[in-house]
Amino acid sequence: MNWATPEERRNLGQSRRKQLGRQQNDQLNIKARKATPLALLERVERGRVPALLKLKHQLMAQSPFGYFRGAAPVMAADLAVVPNTGIEAQLCGDAHVRNLGAFAAPDGRLVFDINDFDETIRGPFEWDLKRMAASLVLAGREARHKEAAVHEAVMQCIWQYCAQMRIFAKMPLLEVGRFQVHRLGDVEPVHEALLKAERATPLHTLNQLTEPVPGKPGMRRFKEITPSLTRITGAKAEKVLDALGPYREMLELQRQHLLSLYHPIDVAFKVVGTGSVGLRDYCIYFEGNGPSDPLFLQIKEEAPSAYTPYLPNAHPVLHNGQRVVIGQRAMQLQSDPFLGWTHLGARQFLVRQLNDHKGSIELTDLAGTGLMAFGEVCGELLARGHARSGDPLVIAGYLGNGETFAEALARFGLLYADQTEKDWQALRRSGKVKSK
Repeated sequence: MNWATPEERRNLGQSRRKQLGRQQNDQLNIKARKATPLALLERVERGRVPALLKLKHQLMAQSPFGYFRGAAPVMAADLAVVPNTGIEAQLCGDAHVRNLGAFAAPDGRLVFDINDFDETIRGPFEWDLKRMAASLVLAGREARHKEAAVHEAVMQCIWQYCAQMRIFAKMPLLEVGRFQVHRLGDVEPVHEALLKAERATPLHTLNQLTEPVPGKPGMRRFKEITPSLTRITGAKAEKVLDALGPYREMLELQRQHLLSLYHPIDVAFKVVGTGSVGLRDYCIYFEGNGPSDPLFLQIKEEAPSAYTPYLPNAHPVLHNGQRVVIGQRAMQLQSDPFLGWTHLGARQFLVRQLNDHKGSIELTDLAGTGLMAFGEVCGELLARGHARSGDPLVIAGYLGNGETFAEALARFGLLYADQTEKDWQALRRSGKVKSK
């Protein structure tokens, strides 16, 4: 193992400015695309449930931001053809404004953090920031902000990231690992998400997703909510339940014991998200101490990260559910206690709680001063995730005071949002969403 002094680590970050100048982070080379966005999307959709792909395309066609949510493979390819810093951290991989939200920590407190890690992988730290910058522009435009306000929101996001990283670079490393952001509840969009999370109890989920079984007092089952929720019975349901075997084995002993006290009641297929539509997603409804003690587990198929083809030196992970768990635990301060992975045949799955005190940001929450305030939160939480999983001294050494870097990222965000709107129009013109 190579031991480096703090000075050497900071100097390493500064030296990477020769590899990619901070002002050069605005680069975008659309002419270097080796495949069209539609071809890239088709490539990652192979093996998905064919009947759901039209729904995915319809969701993406609703708005440029909707398209952006489902087009992480396109942006991964675009980022891969321009120079990068080579300074690695764990990437969220799909850093956008709606992939931060509220959820219950293991001790029951509500926390707000990055909460979607389907695309997580180790890679150049600035890739997360570039995706977040473009998302702020697209979300701001959809919330009817003027371009000057959108630009300022991106600047505030990156400034906050840089400022927080400078703080982390001076802190004891053990304190970085447990650093908490205390002011989040004062930010209006975050406050709204926390309120939603407070209401999203297991009993609330029970009423939303299940119904009484006719003729069987006290028994409940999943509702049929086409196309988002469909009950599964018989042999198909048994296969899903069998997947709990390997999942249980990878849990900590105390979690194994807790899970053993619940018994499964019903199984359903659920459609979730935008980019994930077409992947297999199952929900299991359990009861513990009677009907008023429900537990819902989600078994969500995980494909390789969209960045995998472009990061050949990323740590190899044989199981994509495990990849997500590793990335989530690396970046989050506190994670779902039931987080794990399993498989159904050759397909790989993530396991987690479904809707347990979860609350997300809506684009309408970003009206007025909400966008700029939330941009700062995004920058701060990404800085914490990267500092926990990378080297804050190296990153801070590269960033310096952050002004040049923030200006470059703001330019990139506008450029990529403009390109996203063009790609969205191409999708709308394609046969994928037109009636046949």
